Amino acid sequence: MIDSKYYNYNLVNYLSQTDIELFQALKAGQPSALGILYDRYGKLVYGLSLRVLKNSQEAEDLTQEIFLNLWYRDNYNPTRGSLSSYLTILTRSRAIDKIRSRGTNLKFLERWGQNMSTQTSAHTPFEQAALKERSQCVRNALAQLPQHYRQVLEMAYYEGLSQSEIAKQLNIPLGTVKTWARQGLLKLKQPLQNLIN
Repeated sequence: MIDSKYYNYNLVNYLSQTDIELFQALKAGQPSALGILYDRYGKLVYGLSLRVLKNSQEAEDLTQEIFLNLWYRDNYNPTRGSLSSYLTILTRSRAIDKIRSRGTNLKFLERWGQNMSTQTSAHTPFEQAALKERSQCVRNALAQLPQHYRQVLEMAYYEGLSQSEIAKQLNIPLGTVKTWARQGLLKLKQPLQNLIN
């Protein structure tokens, strides 16, 4: 059983520590330091993420990503500035990367859709064979995805459902559908890269 005096002492001790001391404790393997840093800077990171991304689900995901980055990577150097500045710069940079990724994914889908459009009357036998091969490549790549990613993408692109319609039909939050679709597309990008070049 945990001694409450010991626990309270450690909590007060952690709360009174500087960011650098907490960061050093985190690197020394003390996970409670991450909780305190999250309490200090979670609202800052989430607020900035939300302002840039304009999507609460993506902002929540990015906030988690930023603090996991702090925990697992050793990129913060206290001699180069405050932890709040580091987190602000990292958050802004990652949020901008996510916005750029959105544009890349949209272009990928547009090119994929153009390549996959089938106007059989205008295709030669060679073109029909190439389309059939591409279609099989797409189906093979989809088959490699986790079931929930595959289901969302198939409903969107084969059945023509919007993300809201998919959320309603699967009885899951819209943010989950968006996340699964985004992750599924990212996982499809590599195996299908040769089809869109």
